[in-house]
Amino acid sequence: MMAKVLVCFLAGIGAGLGTGFAGMSAAAVISPMLITFLGMPAYQAVGIALASDVLASAVSAYTYGRNGNLDIRNGLVMMAAVLTFTFVGSWVASRVPNATMGGFSVFMTMLLGIKFIVKPVMTTKEAMAAVSARKRIVQSLLCGSGIGFICGFIGAGGGMMMLLILTSVLGYELKTAVGTSVFIMSFTAFTGAMSHFAIGGVPDTGCLVLCVAFTLLWARIAALFANRATPKTLNRAVGVVLTVLGAAILTVNLLR
Repeated sequence: MMAKVLVCFLAGIGAGLGTGFAGMSAAAVISPMLITFLGMPAYQAVGIALASDVLASAVSAYTYGRNGNLDIRNGLVMMAAVLTFTFVGSWVASRVPNATMGGFSVFMTMLLGIKFIVKPVMTTKEAMAAVSARKRIVQSLLCGSGIGFICGFIGAGGGMMMLLILTSVLGYELKTAVGTSVFIMSFTAFTGAMSHFAIGGVPDTGCLVLCVAFTLLWARIAALFANRATPKTLNRAVGVVLTVLGAAILTVNLLR
């Protein structure tokens, strides 16, 4: 029991910080830890991770929204495209042998973390507002379609890809990018969690409750800090968190 609590606590810290700071999916942290250290079946572990992601992303999105760092309108447009093309990507992947590339998200996490440290995102909200509403909606549809297809095809990378696209392609200010990312992730995670529970049944209740609680706690702490931090400090914090989590996840995967 103590081992279970400790693993869930550590997984919750990593997942919560990743979600609150960078809009990272909790599944990237929780799943490999539950599988490696508790011997949990992969399908159950992913279901628990997605369930943990729902509340953590929702409370993070609420915190960012209260501080004016959330683009709901374009977030809804992107979310619709992501959900639609995730199914398309999954269907295409089912027709292509050996298409799984789960390690992609781990390396992407590390590279994105280094990117934020070396080349921080210093876009302002004024610069964001200069983009026409029509152009932003078209960009959100196109980018959301690409993100959804890739996530469905390789089964990983959603949160990190959204953050990368929002900051590098759509020109979002970092806080608004993270807020919009967790807003979208709360819905996508809910859809995924319900699908897992409907197909595979309810997983280990103890692990589920512990992971949800710890992830929610640390996501709230991270989101509060992120919204009060200066852009430069937040870039460094996001970079460090992503780099450390990427290295940790890679290590855990190697222990399997």
